[in-house]
Amino acid sequence: MLELLIGLAVTIAVGYFIIKGYKPAGVLLTAGLTLLLITGLLGYKVLPAKVEATGNFVTDSLEYVKYMLQYRGGGLGMQIMLLCGFASYMTHIGANNVVVKQFSKPLSVIKSPYVLLVAAYIVACLMSLAVSSATGLGVLLMATLFPMMTAMGISRPAAVAICASPAAIILSPTSGDVIVAAEKSGLPLHVFAVETVLPVSICAIIVMAGAAFFWNKYLDKKENIVMEKIDISEIEVKAPSYYAILPFLPIIGVFAFNGETIPGLTLDIYTIVVMSIVIGALVDFVTKRFKGKETLEDLESCYQGMAEAFKGVVMLLVAAGVFAQGLMSIGAIDNLIGLAESAGAGGFALMLLLTGLTVAAAIATGSGNAPFYAFVELAPALAGKMGLSPAFLIIPMLQASNLGRTISPVSGVIVATSGMGNVSPFEVVKRTSVPVLCGLLTVIIGTMVLVPMHV
Repeated sequence: MLELLIGLAVTIAVGYFIIKGYKPAGVLLTAGLTLLLITGLLGYKVLPAKVEATGNFVTDSLEYVKYMLQYRGGGLGMQIMLLCGFASYMTHIGANNVVVKQFSKPLSVIKSPYVLLVAAYIVACLMSLAVSSATGLGVLLMATLFPMMTAMGISRPAAVAICASPAAIILSPTSGDVIVAAEKSGLPLHVFAVETVLPVSICAIIVMAGAAFFWNKYLDKKENIVMEKIDISEIEVKAPSYYAILPFLPIIGVFAFNGETIPGLTLDIYTIVVMSIVIGALVDFVTKRFKGKETLEDLESCYQGMAEAFKGVVMLLVAAGVFAQGLMSIGAIDNLIGLAESAGAGGFALMLLLTGLTVAAAIATGSGNAPFYAFVELAPALAGKMGLSPAFLIIPMLQASNLGRTISPVSGVIVATSGMGNVSPFEVVKRTSVPVLCGLLTVIIGTMVLVPMHV
């Protein structure tokens, strides 16, 4: 219990200093290193099994920072930098202005920006079928959908919240956590994912879309944010109309190449974005009548965007990863699991307890998968002892892990999208909080209605 209290105290301190205006990356990194050092002083293992120990807990703590720089800087961080660079390039060559100009005309018939906000959220949720990573999807939406949303009159905090939210509810039947959940539930994947989880997910998305409409409208009014559409006549467009397709190349590429759409050809998101940049540069090169020097100078905006992304977003992700490891290493998550195991509750109360603990762990660590994978191991054993259906316990936990991540100011998707949108992570969490709570309530009710409690 001491470990849980230490983790809670440090988490509260993180929130306090960030609210006070301290730089989030520095706060999270300091808190993470502090937790790792306390872990070592308590005699616990500092590093996860996949990272080789140095022989001393102090240097082990620094070793994990190096690991996160390599892992997130070269993996997810590179994806973010590429997408931010691509977005900067599209703005520089005028492609984003063309998109706004072109799409403003048909969308002008929709008078309410909040209706557009709901439509954007539904589109973003459908995109989660193609992009499984919450952070990757959020960054992709920030690079493509965000400029159009703000131009249509949606406030910047609301637009960032929409980009951060679509992976809060699971739609894809083939995502890794769904496969694990189906196995632990003892159900065939198609029965668990399509017949059980999917109806609950659809109901939750509808409820969350409605909640996003009213909640953002309320906050904008409370904060005196005037949602006004940009006068398209004032938008300066120097690029030709066919440039409108260029900002959507990564999305087109994801659907075309990130799977088996084209047999024998599968590309990951990194290659797709690089290809999109190359295609954009070639189109710009031809359009500018083969002025190579000018084309290469324009590409500098892409590299500058990548550098800004590393400074503003990737280092935040690294720091958040160190903080999450500190919470897990010190045993805070294990303590939460112990609380769940010792709870002598009835079926419904046990489901609420496991769901609540999963949400709490997801908010604290900023991870959706880690808390779910930790807690899901408990469900079959607890269900067996009480004669419950494992699916009755697992489905809310599955959704709760992703919902909790969406209201965590230290989660990758919140940090990345808020950084790209120049909005405080806490402002984004405030925008996502009510829709997430409504979604969680819908998931719990949907599970009670659609999933038998007992075997």
